[in-house]
Amino acid sequence: MADYDESRLTVVDHPLVQHKLSILRDKNTGTKQFRELVTELAIFEGYEAMRDFPLEDVRVETPLEVTTCKRIAGKKVAIIPILRAGLGMVDGILTLVPSARVGHVGMYRDPETHVPHQYYCKFPPDIENRTCLVVDPMLATGGSLTAAIQFLREAGVKDIRCLTIVSCPEGVKAVLDYDKDVRLYTCSVDRCLNEDAYILPGLGDAGDRIYGTK
Repeated sequence: MADYDESRLTVVDHPLVQHKLSILRDKNTGTKQFRELVTELAIFEGYEAMRDFPLEDVRVETPLEVTTCKRIAGKKVAIIPILRAGLGMVDGILTLVPSARVGHVGMYRDPETHVPHQYYCKFPPDIENRTCLVVDPMLATGGSLTAAIQFLREAGVKDIRCLTIVSCPEGVKAVLDYDKDVRLYTCSVDRCLNEDAYILPGLGDAGDRIYGTK
């Protein structure tokens, strides 16, 4: 049994997601394909994260007749990537919601303590009125994600949904325990963290693999 609130965790395990994730994990997958796969997986997660958006009726004139259709009712979205790897997921979400605003949270992890340190934070001016999708491919210790949640709560945001590609149980617990209202979407909950706070089996350093750095 998991020791966190599973009702706020959605594992997006569609067969296409599992297929793409297997290629993403492969150490031989090159930068271009890795980047494309991160974008594609973000689209799958975005579908799930926005599944419960409310709808309203609208009248539409087709080439043949007037009919009643559904459109999203008044939801404003902000995408908040955690720099730098989170940038790799932004275009996928923007494909679904082109009008979304994009904020940024910049953090780096101390290599000794694994504690995140903020170096940049900028949000849209009306952030408190938006549903915020916080994106970061990896959820390891949860330090960066909980810090981003804290910044958003301090800015008045009520609806926060976190999207990661690969997570571990320690990080999932840290995030869900930290905030009782946040929801988490991921493509996989992997086995554990190693002593260097890397996810196992994981996929390596997502930022390095997206941008071709070491």
